[in-house]
Amino acid sequence: MQSITLRQLRDTKQVKKWLRAGVHIEVCERREVLGDLVPRTPSKPDRTKIEWPDFEARAKAIFGDRVTTIVDDLIRDREESRY
Repeated sequence: MQSITLRQLRDTKQVKKWLRAGVHIEVCERREVLGDLVPRTPSKPDRTKIEWPDFEARAKAIFGDRVTTIVDDLIRDREESRY
């Protein structure tokens, strides 16, 4: 267990290094313990599978087998806006 003073607590690089290493730190002032800094136990990330909609089936339902590009749509829109 490490013991540091409030003044030494300003050195956040060292404190982060100790906490990442799993070291329990006592914070002291004039030889009196004010509190403890305790590292968290690493938690496992949530790996639940996300159910995404079937975008390909939606596009096929809307457009069928038709293949369009954005350039074709842009040209058509510009031609329609001229008149």
